[in-house]
Amino acid sequence: MAPAQSDLCRPTGRTSSKQHESGWSRLLFAFRVLLCSLVIIALVLYKFCDFAFLPRPICRLFRLWLAGPCNGLAGSLSPGVNSTTCPQWTALHPTKHRGLSEDLDVAYSSEDFKQRAIQILGEAVRVPTESYDDNGPVGEDSRWDTFAELHRVLEASFPRVYESLNVTKVNTYGLVFHWQGSSTAKPYILAAHQDVVPVEGQTVKDWKHDPYSGYYDGTWIWGRGTCDDKSDLIQQLLAIDSLLKQDFSPARTLILSYGFDEESKGIEGAGHLARYLEETYGRDSFALLLDEGGHYTDMGGIVFAAPSTSEKGYLDVEITLSTLGGHSSVPPSHTSIGLLSRFIAAVEDNPHQASLSRTGTPFATTQCLATYSPLYPDDLRRLARQAVTNDAALKVLQERLLASDPLYKAMLGTTQAVDLVEGGVKVNALPERASAVINHRIAEHSSVGELQQHMIDLLTPLAAKYDLALVAFGSNVTYGSAGQVVLSDFLGTALEPSPVTPTEHGPWALLQGSIKATFESSPTRNSSKVVVIPSLSIGNTDTRFYWNLTKHIFRFSPSFDTDSFNGAHTINEAFRTDSLNEGVRFYTKFILNMDESDLL
Repeated sequence: MAPAQSDLCRPTGRTSSKQHESGWSRLLFAFRVLLCSLVIIALVLYKFCDFAFLPRPICRLFRLWLAGPCNGLAGSLSPGVNSTTCPQWTALHPTKHRGLSEDLDVAYSSEDFKQRAIQILGEAVRVPTESYDDNGPVGEDSRWDTFAELHRVLEASFPRVYESLNVTKVNTYGLVFHWQGSSTAKPYILAAHQDVVPVEGQTVKDWKHDPYSGYYDGTWIWGRGTCDDKSDLIQQLLAIDSLLKQDFSPARTLILSYGFDEESKGIEGAGHLARYLEETYGRDSFALLLDEGGHYTDMGGIVFAAPSTSEKGYLDVEITLSTLGGHSSVPPSHTSIGLLSRFIAAVEDNPHQASLSRTGTPFATTQCLATYSPLYPDDLRRLARQAVTNDAALKVLQERLLASDPLYKAMLGTTQAVDLVEGGVKVNALPERASAVINHRIAEHSSVGELQQHMIDLLTPLAAKYDLALVAFGSNVTYGSAGQVVLSDFLGTALEPSPVTPTEHGPWALLQGSIKATFESSPTRNSSKVVVIPSLSIGNTDTRFYWNLTKHIFRFSPSFDTDSFNGAHTINEAFRTDSLNEGVRFYTKFILNMDESDLL
């Protein structure tokens, strides 16, 4: 059976009744045939232009035209074709240090190197560097002492690094490695963290291998911290050690900054490190900073690398209700717990509105996926293209995205989750106090102040209804005689959404080029089908302390999402060992490109 024709290409009318056809109908028929032919020719040339008789400049102009207003017609673009909605830079291979880079590519592919990387990561994992939310200051809480053992492991594993770089310990367990360059160019920072999320004792039996075994089964290396974040830390040190072994000396100064409480408050680790670096080097004194973050994802044979260029903000709001106590045999209409439930219900019944802004990172991510992902639905692809200039299409696109995946709700708006509730001490005693903590992740386009005002506006009428005095974030809002409700910043951890890293030329282009060069030079991956896209991190990293040091902050971990056996912060955390070498390859390309590129 012949394939069905589209309406656009199907002739109309009965050819046996030519005497009844007007000149206009014949003209319309000819136009439809011509248009159908042009569409077919356009699509064929788009796919096979390089093999046709047309010169390369003509091919490039033609593809750029398709990448613009005709993007929806052409489907997804090839990674080798640039786009105005998701600019791509070519692979950036070191030139000045080309021989060194190629020699190390060979070394990283050897079994000996792989086994050494596995051994060192395993030894680091076997040190349970857990950080807790209730950790006291360094020097007062003995639980920090385990980090001294990790330092001994690192120094024994990388003696060449410790001998060649200037190592400073900040607040006892924060590590700063200073690799002095020969030029006056702005230095840059590679960051990672030494700590891990605690393993809950009752879950140990559910692990395939002991959570601090560092066991290698031939494919995976098991243990807490293999994915988050000791793999990044070890890969960075392996890259530097390999460069030192080849007598490489940098022109641009490199700083390694390793915190030790990223999984809790970050104050003891990166908080002290950031102050030290700003005092030592000055405000805005670094060319860029690269910390843990987004990964690689394979979408229909195209690899998408998604460094995070911004992070959502953070605020835990505690609602505390205080009322008179007494015996439960003579209760009021509403106890403090009952009143608290009404405040919680009001919050949950009034979620924050999502917003897809053309200036936001989620919009940029959407445009990149619509442009380059072969798996992206064609109707959404066309809608995304129209949304660049059409407000109605932008609104429909937002609605469609929110309906397609719950993750978009988290990306496009401020989220709220009631995570803690407390109240009452005895079954026959009226509760004098009840409280709840609501966790918020603040949208890129919002702020702590806007969120606080939203809470005040929402809960003020409720406080007045029940004759409660409302104190919100240190200010008296209403007065009442039946009790008091207090809104406060629980534990004082409020955080504004991060500044958005520019994704024009310069540092972003260098990062893109280094990622693509890593794939092209890898004997196992050997691919040029790589697209680098900006993304929004809905969690927070140590970079929240480093905003004063540089405007160019990237959050990226050079591994696939499938290189993690079961994710992080859960049982059976494990890292695919084949990815270890590739991560070292990336950091090496990145360091060499930072040293010689004129993009900065």
